[in-house]
Amino acid sequence: MFENILLEKHGAVAVLTINRPDKMNAVNNATVEELDQALVRVEADPDLRVLILTGAGEKAFVAGADINEVKNRDAVTGRAETRRRQEVYTRIENLEIPSIAAINGFALGTGLELAMVCSMRIASTQARLGQPEVKLGIIPGAGGTQRLPKLIGMGRAMELVLTGDPIAADQALAMGLVNRVVAPEALMETARTLATTIAQRPKLAIQYAKEAILRSGEGALAQGLAHESYLHTLACGTADKKEGIAAFLEKRAPEFTGR
Repeated sequence: MFENILLEKHGAVAVLTINRPDKMNAVNNATVEELDQALVRVEADPDLRVLILTGAGEKAFVAGADINEVKNRDAVTGRAETRRRQEVYTRIENLEIPSIAAINGFALGTGLELAMVCSMRIASTQARLGQPEVKLGIIPGAGGTQRLPKLIGMGRAMELVLTGDPIAADQALAMGLVNRVVAPEALMETARTLATTIAQRPKLAIQYAKEAILRSGEGALAQGLAHESYLHTLACGTADKKEGIAAFLEKRAPEFTGR
């Protein structure tokens, strides 16, 4: 059993909830370790196709790191804790299945960093997103300075990080930081609908496509193109590719098996 998170399975979709609503879902070190344990379960379940990540309550996705732990960090513990957080968050990013962040409120500091490792982000209209660490005399430590520029560009990332000021959901949408903005009451339904749509697609094609897109941010274009071609070739050898082509030609719905 977990104390700080909830992990539920709904068919092919897993929902992982940061469950510290009395702390605005602030992530402490114990939560990081529970996230890691939950990811072991997600990775081991062959039936799962999509992971949804959200926060408990109506106010926050994750409002930041646990301030008491941050207060006690020194040069030694600060490095150890941020490196561990980076490791676990990156594990979400590198899952074979895609992930969707359902941002139900504040996504600040490590909360925004957690949302950014997800494949897609859906925000409620009441969401506020930002990297306020400079206001505390520190900087982002779980990937904010690295992933934010890739999502919204160097200049906008500089402004968000250097001012520390949060932005509203509609601003995040305009920047490309989130994929969609919906009413609070429609957030989870929208996330589940998107997850269900993706879950109906062939498993290996989704896995390969996700891997290829992630590779686009690494190295030179030539390397990315070569890896894309390699993954395309792997997909051509799957049973689902044969079924997909046959279903298209026969004008019927495909019956994918994940092989």
